[in-house]
Amino acid sequence: MEQNLQKTSLYEACVKAGGKMVDFHGWLLPVQFESIIAEHNAVRSSAGMFDVSHMGQIIFKGPDAYKFLQYVATNNFKVETGRGAYSHIVNENGGVIDDIIAFCINEQEFFVVVNSATCQKDYAWFKEKAKNFKVEVSNVSAKYSMLALQGPKVLDILGELDKDIKNLKRFYIKKATMFGGEVLITRTGYTGEDGVEIMGSADTINKLFAWGLTHNIKPCGLGARDLLRLESGYLLSGNDMDETKTPYEASCGWVVKLNKEDFIGKAALAKQKETGVSQVWSGFILTQPGIAREGCKIYQNDKEIGYLTSATFSPVYKAICAGYAPSNLAEGSEVEIEVRGRKIKAKKIKMPFYQDKI
Repeated sequence: MEQNLQKTSLYEACVKAGGKMVDFHGWLLPVQFESIIAEHNAVRSSAGMFDVSHMGQIIFKGPDAYKFLQYVATNNFKVETGRGAYSHIVNENGGVIDDIIAFCINEQEFFVVVNSATCQKDYAWFKEKAKNFKVEVSNVSAKYSMLALQGPKVLDILGELDKDIKNLKRFYIKKATMFGGEVLITRTGYTGEDGVEIMGSADTINKLFAWGLTHNIKPCGLGARDLLRLESGYLLSGNDMDETKTPYEASCGWVVKLNKEDFIGKAALAKQKETGVSQVWSGFILTQPGIAREGCKIYQNDKEIGYLTSATFSPVYKAICAGYAPSNLAEGSEVEIEVRGRKIKAKKIKMPFYQDKI
């Protein structure tokens, strides 16, 4: 089975560092090193690093690069060198194909980071939609390995490699040189903490990973990443949203800019905003002992009202979960979540569970 799975360039380094490797959408990635809780605590208090080399990178280049990005994405991007923004790409019905972050390299080139599970699908979608635009769409994912470094001390530590790294603004991109190789540095994050993502050749990113191990940056796996992102109220593409859900249903209506020029799905989303949605992605905390899981059903007054799409155990907030529930369900409302045939009491809370300190 393992021979059919893809390995990132950091696979050997992760195994050597004690990573327990698992299948994640066809990639062998570490689920944990020391422990999920230890890695979670390192990111919240100090510094952690994640192999995210499975992520995809796609470039839009040409006279219509900006016009094309505006057409395929829901958010309103700006032509400003280095500036990036988070967005959804949706189908004609407004269903979410993927969430992306796109950066302006210059007025005729945009660098788009997409999720690994949907990378090929996104690329095919872009290629199809680009036919009427003067733009070249290139999948450059094979060119880059990628390390996400997160935590309140990360930028101080990385200052030894790049003295200007703190000057990079949130959601911007820049080029730099590390270990003799050119890298791209973005300052976004998926944990609720400050930090950066560094993309470069396999050799350069392996050197960065080894350097991090000797500079008190703890290697972290998918388990801690999932916990940190759910605490911070971030969606997991394919779990918390897909083509059956719109940005409004996924509690991300802020990424839909209906006042910009036409874009794919605009008509459907405009209609939905006017009529409203019946269910939205919402957060819950169990108030009785137990651990919920993805797929568990949500009940109120013995009536099934929704289901979970993400759930985990937090060392701070205990049993936290999120899923789709009625849009008129008030904050603080008591519900029950069915876990292995047993209904456990829970309450709806306002997300994020963890307040972003960035």
